[in-house]
Amino acid sequence: MTLVNCQPTRHANPFAGLSILQRHLSREFGDALAENSEEGRTVTWSPRVNLTESDDKYEVTAELAGLTREDVKVELQENILTISGEKQNSTGQKEQNLFLSERHFGQFRRRFQFPTQIDGTKIDATFKNGVLTVTLPKAEVAKPTQIEVKIN
Repeated sequence: MTLVNCQPTRHANPFAGLSILQRHLSREFGDALAENSEEGRTVTWSPRVNLTESDDKYEVTAELAGLTREDVKVELQENILTISGEKQNSTGQKEQNLFLSERHFGQFRRRFQFPTQIDGTKIDATFKNGVLTVTLPKAEVAKPTQIEVKIN
């Protein structure tokens, strides 16, 4: 018997191991572990997202490779941004003897609640090369203001 010195992997995110476990279980059990949304449809994957904030806006960037802008729905309601859609499996993998599958297909939904009021009339969304960028300007009341203090 050979003894091997095993170093535990360290993740910046303590829950990163759980997402790996979920991926492995999803491969084994398929859609049985998929999340159910309020609308009754099954959410089977989540696109990767970056969320940034500046003084006057938020910006959400989502990787949606393989989708068109018609496949994606973007909504803002009560300061909650919802990005949803569906990615179709167009390769006919169910008819083939699939050896390995790491690509995700099916419905998705991501929701983000913002701590400051958003100006819904000035939201901009662009979709280019499989990347969705949503720019959400902060409402004027939410922007910080400076007050000059005069000393006599």
